[in-house]
Amino acid sequence: MIPDYQSLMLPVLKAAEIHPVHTQDVISALADEFGLSPDEREQLLPSGKQRTFDNRVQWAKTYLKQAGLLSYPQRGHFVATDEGRKVLAKPPKRVDAKFLRRYEAFQEFQNRKSGSDSVTDDVTETSNKADATPDEIIRAAHRQINSALAADLLEKVRTATPQFFENLIVDLLLAMGYGGTSEDAARALGQTGDNGVDGVVDQDPLGVDQIYVQAKRYAEKNNVGAGDIRDFFGALNLKKAQKGIFFTTSSFSPSATQTAKDLGMRIVLIDGHQLAKLMIRYNIGCREEDVLSLKKVDDEFFEEGLS
Repeated sequence: MIPDYQSLMLPVLKAAEIHPVHTQDVISALADEFGLSPDEREQLLPSGKQRTFDNRVQWAKTYLKQAGLLSYPQRGHFVATDEGRKVLAKPPKRVDAKFLRRYEAFQEFQNRKSGSDSVTDDVTETSNKADATPDEIIRAAHRQINSALAADLLEKVRTATPQFFENLIVDLLLAMGYGGTSEDAARALGQTGDNGVDGVVDQDPLGVDQIYVQAKRYAEKNNVGAGDIRDFFGALNLKKAQKGIFFTTSSFSPSATQTAKDLGMRIVLIDGHQLAKLMIRYNIGCREEDVLSLKKVDDEFFEEGLS
């Protein structure tokens, strides 16, 4: 029997206790450890695009990462953090979502909002509710998947080079429709040291109006402060610009937000969570793996057939 992803959390953590391990090697080793048959190893998800066991190991790894028990030192590899090794020094009988709630980072991951809805623990809680409808369960699962995806995207962006981040922002703005169809609608300027401006994008196809961009690739705990906003404002003034967008992979301090409001210029602030949501919406750094259509009976179609 294929174990559920929460049952895999502790084995996944143990596999990475000493040194970085490759995800595929862990999947193979755990399949042996749990005595999975050849058919169970090859069993696919309903989408037919990924093996069920592989998917559950990946989810276990994602949850451990969000709790701060794992880190990703290089592509395709993961290793236990100091906190993860502390857990393994006196291992509990089981590591699951309930266990991970003791970590503030995991609580933030769970409570991260998607639109007006907060992401709950996992789909199991929703499906266990007697009054939960099937479409509510599906939507809860969708929020959970997107929350995990957003966290992974931000992690990858934070470990990329500053120039890559600046180009990513330009790609995002183009995907959002800024600049029309002109090949020169957006340009990354960071490598030229252009006085605090990292990019410029045409707001219209003719380039009559332009938006200037600042992109700060900060660690999650390093907020953008009021000084950064004032520096950006100064750079915009030098270019006689009327508007700007400030992107960061972290967040803005309250003083930074207030400064942006008080400067008298249109400066839009996009923090890490908003950035990840935009990347998902416009398929920047991610792609559609599967599409599920929810359908219902068309009552109007059957009206003529009713007596």
